[in-house]
Amino acid sequence: MKVGAIIAAAGFGRRMKADRPKQFLALNGTPIIIHTIRKFDASPVIDYIIVTAPRESAQELRELVKSSSFHKTVLVVEGGERRQDSVAAGMANLQPGTEIVAVHDGVRPFVSAEDIENVVRQAERSGAAILGVPIVETVKQVEKDVVESTLTREHLVLAQTPQVFRTQILKEAFDRAREDEYYGTDESSLVERLGHPVAIVRGSERKIKITRPTDLTLARAFLEEEQQ
Repeated sequence: MKVGAIIAAAGFGRRMKADRPKQFLALNGTPIIIHTIRKFDASPVIDYIIVTAPRESAQELRELVKSSSFHKTVLVVEGGERRQDSVAAGMANLQPGTEIVAVHDGVRPFVSAEDIENVVRQAERSGAAILGVPIVETVKQVEKDVVESTLTREHLVLAQTPQVFRTQILKEAFDRAREDEYYGTDESSLVERLGHPVAIVRGSERKIKITRPTDLTLARAFLEEEQQ
């Protein structure tokens, strides 16, 4: 069964307050996106990788990929204005015969090989699966800075990536979203609109998404632990 990975790295990282896209910021001397690609390059269940990049940074990323000597095919394509557009660009470049698609955030470099395999295997069985972690904080629903209710956290998880789907299901979800002019915050939300169940595979609090300056400090600590 051929499995392709789409790594969404076309964001601009405005919350990082940096002068370049956050995925190109160095983490112990290596761009974050290269750390992320390495995890999928090393995964035994991934056959090839597509990375979406901002138009103005695509050539820079191609050069970084070329110099990194990955074992698998890594194709860099230009992304779109929004994440959904970028993933659609990646899907348009899937290799023939790809039965499973894993979509991952380019700034989540701490996903493990075990996590990738677990969520891919679950998607092979059920058609759709994502990594997620239970919420441990109390969550309030608010309106204009006033608490309306306290949500039952037993029924809530924080969605992570990879989010993995049978290719036909994800294509159908993207087609429906395009017809309805609907934009979701992740791929799972598009599949949910089809009425297709999405399985949850337990993730980890370590699978942080690096979006703010303080995340870099935590990321450096995690990376040092990995390299010990």
